[in-house]
Amino acid sequence: MLFAGFCLIEGMNNLLKRYQFSRELKKLAQENLAQGKPLCIMDDIVFKTMLTSDTIESRHALRHLLSACIRREVSNVQVTNNELIPAHLDAKFSRLDVHVIFNDGEAADLEMQIDKSGDSIPDRAALYTAMLQATQSRKGHAYGEIKRVYQIFFLNCILYPHSTKLPRRYFYMEEEEHDRLTDINEIIFYEMPKLEQKVQNILTQKRINVRNLPEDEKWCIYMKYRHEEQAAKLIEKLYGTEEGIMWAEKAVAGIDRDYLKAVRKMGELKNRMDRAQMIYDAKREGRAAGHAEGLQEGRAEGLQEGRTEGHAEGRQEGLQEGQHEERQRLLEMLELGLPVEEIKRRLEE
Repeated sequence: MLFAGFCLIEGMNNLLKRYQFSRELKKLAQENLAQGKPLCIMDDIVFKTMLTSDTIESRHALRHLLSACIRREVSNVQVTNNELIPAHLDAKFSRLDVHVIFNDGEAADLEMQIDKSGDSIPDRAALYTAMLQATQSRKGHAYGEIKRVYQIFFLNCILYPHSTKLPRRYFYMEEEEHDRLTDINEIIFYEMPKLEQKVQNILTQKRINVRNLPEDEKWCIYMKYRHEEQAAKLIEKLYGTEEGIMWAEKAVAGIDRDYLKAVRKMGELKNRMDRAQMIYDAKREGRAAGHAEGLQEGRAEGLQEGRTEGHAEGRQEGLQEGQHEERQRLLEMLELGLPVEEIKRRLEE
């Protein structure tokens, strides 16, 4: 029960990791797009997406790359769970880059390592190989039924500076007579910087020729130099002449294309929302301005009406007061007994 609960928690963690992986990929694509740079296949998330997406391009690219590395035909390949379940609760939990099953049960793990890590890469490769084999052990199955496993590392660093050999292949062998113990496991290291001089020589040629390069070296050159502007023509030559690399380029281009499509849709949505917001703001401003103008006009009209009414009322009151004063004067003159001619003269003054 405890182990089942542990696996359930790990399954939930895997969902979260896939979500984070998707976000990281979009962020990386956005950054490269802003800088006008192609995606770098040595970036872990691009490497994984190129080979593990559920597309025809990714499946063909993976099959051709694996075949080039193991130097055998790969008829079918299936990406499987990249978490290797530990044998007990205290065991180390290993997460693989690209874990595949092919040719009726053989297994391989393909890892991209952009630089040296704090741990030992050879020791990690040996552990991964052992765990790949351990996952095949089933009760009632004979040892002879164990399928071959491959651990393949693509390294953007040098592990063995004393040698220019590429790749380096390791398996169990007798120390002096060098006879091979078994064929069920193999560890392969591709130290890609060892190809730098060869790439420089190719780039100095007037006409780029990759015909004589081993197939796995072509893959290493493609993955290491795909994002570099100086190698653009060489990369075009590789995916223009090699079927497997052509599928890989389509898979990687699909990442850019999917992101660009999403960016365009987001841009269209943003434009619609911005336009709607502008219209909404304009209406609000218009209503506010109209309200303010209405208040101002209302105040002005009210003041004018007030002035007009006040003037009329004042005039009326003035007339009334003047008429009252005239009546008072007339009464006073009549009381004094003045003649009519005198009263008329005084009123006309």
